[in-house]
Amino acid sequence: MADLPAAPTPTLSAIHASYEARQGDGFRDHLGASIIGKSCARALWYDFRWATPSHHSGRLLRLFETGQLEEDRMVRNLRATGATVLEVDPDTGRQFRVEDHGGHFGGSLDGVALGLLEAPKTWHVLEFKTHSAKSFADLTAKGVVLSKPQHAAQMQVYMHLTGITRALYMAVCKNTDALHVERIEADGAMAERLLEKANRVIFAQHPPARISEDPAWFECRFCDHHAACHEGGGAAVTCRSCLHSTALHGGWHCARHERMLAPAEQRAACNCHLFIPDLVPGEVVDAAEDIVTYHMADGSTWENDARPTEDAPC
Repeated sequence: MADLPAAPTPTLSAIHASYEARQGDGFRDHLGASIIGKSCARALWYDFRWATPSHHSGRLLRLFETGQLEEDRMVRNLRATGATVLEVDPDTGRQFRVEDHGGHFGGSLDGVALGLLEAPKTWHVLEFKTHSAKSFADLTAKGVVLSKPQHAAQMQVYMHLTGITRALYMAVCKNTDALHVERIEADGAMAERLLEKANRVIFAQHPPARISEDPAWFECRFCDHHAACHEGGGAAVTCRSCLHSTALHGGWHCARHERMLAPAEQRAACNCHLFIPDLVPGEVVDAAEDIVTYHMADGSTWENDARPTEDAPC
């Protein structure tokens, strides 16, 4: 009889591999309200321009799924108190969704509720989150606005764009199953600032300034775009990283082909793709219609050559 395999077992590895095979590139068609509270506008620009694909481990992807599954339980918890909870828009049968800036900015609500014991006659935007023990302790000590400003910003955008004046933040500790329930009021001025921030990011042709020039700064060190921003790493080849593309109200326009781009084709850039120079770790020394030459940070020369050929027409 064969010896039992040591951990991790083939079954465990296969489970994690199945999550990794399904994860996709992580690119969103829009700039999400869930991330507009990020302190670094440059990171948001990289998000919107699809600079860095996401590649998470199977274990982490399963953890993300756990957070999604917890939402159904929290809905049941609220309904058990007598509250009316709507997870989907009755008019569409889909999640409540808000949009702005020509569809380039928005997000989907976890739900809305009426009949909460604290304010029975007031509709509330619902936001559900899961936390580690350390994060949960900080949340309960400081409140969501100070402890999780990105979550607070998300709720402010949702309230502003729906016209709802209150939000209920419901969080669960993954270690102990403890719950935290907190209400916040709409702050119109803050919401307007966040929408203006989104506008600046979306329609900027060049990346905003870094939050820090020190790659070891804690917000930079843990950023998904650390390599592209600080290490001279290359951005993903998509229409959004191409200097021919521009975000317009209602979609993306390609100046090379003089037409609007469908979301699906934006991921598969054409053979005439030329990087936005800000995404290349070098200095432009020569440029023509379909070729840009760079003097790279390491002293080498690189040609971003997108001239069409018979084998690779544009």
